[in-house]
Amino acid sequence: QLQLVESGGGLGQRGGSLRLSCEASGLDLDVYAIGWFRQAPGGAREGVACSSKLPDTTKYSDSARGRFTISRDNAKNTVDLQMDSLKPEDTAVYFCAAVHLTRARPCLASAFQPDDFNYWGRGTQVLVSL
Repeated sequence: QLQLVESGGGLGQRGGSLRLSCEASGLDLDVYAIGWFRQAPGGAREGVACSSKLPDTTKYSDSARGRFTISRDNAKNTVDLQMDSLKPEDTAVYFCAAVHLTRARPCLASAFQPDDFNYWGRGTQVLVSL
């Protein structure tokens, strides 16, 4: 059974760092695109970073580019999101999501959307202090 479990959320300081991890089970990461999304209270779910192979592709939202880094560890079957230079507006619940590459290749598009993915974790809360 395919399962995604996020971890690593918590309280971060402005200008500080947090590292989120998405542990995937029941799937081969090499044939899935993995996206990180976030949703602030009262807001829509928005894409943060996307990673896929075949070909190797990473994509970031404008707000994440230059501050966040998505990376894969195939040995651990995890996809991490390193978040640096945190801002209070990064406060949100962060979700990881997956889609098989035969269904969609969202990381190759100009923008990746929640509807592009069909497997979701339950999220991890990130709170960045003022």
